[in-house]
Amino acid sequence: MAHGPLARLDERAGRALAGRGPQAVAEFCADLGNLQVALPVLAVAMAYAAWRGRRVQALYAGLAMALVPVVVVPLKLLVDRAGPFTTETGWYPSGHMATALVAYGGAALLVHRRLLPVAVLLTVATGVGLVLRGYHWPLDVVASACLFTPIGMRRSSWRTPSRRTGPS
Repeated sequence: MAHGPLARLDERAGRALAGRGPQAVAEFCADLGNLQVALPVLAVAMAYAAWRGRRVQALYAGLAMALVPVVVVPLKLLVDRAGPFTTETGWYPSGHMATALVAYGGAALLVHRRLLPVAVLLTVATGVGLVLRGYHWPLDVVASACLFTPIGMRRSSWRTPSRRTGPS
């Protein structure tokens, strides 16, 4: 994760990608992973779900978001990987990517599953923005996606009981 051939390849790719594309758009996309942006989206979706009687699902969404720092911070300390263009460590995995995935995925699942493509688009845009701005190595972003997709986008956790009116 922090050393070896894969890390070197990741760093080469990250250096090649950083600074590419329109930087204002990349910055906007990277900012989608900020708590100040993503958390209100999830909070509104949780309030909507609670209002619609889906309090347990809203609670699951809040718990999933609470898991982000619980999982990310110890991994950052354990891996101790330096970030792009800095000697500071603690960049792997990306907390911004994890925040985006859980917030937008959770919001989509709480409001309507047809919003999942929007959630995926916002999450991918966040990851691309983080790499293009040079805030994270590509594998920092991929690691968060791998860690949090089962938490943020697991469909079965968010299902409401079916309401059957006739015999099965």
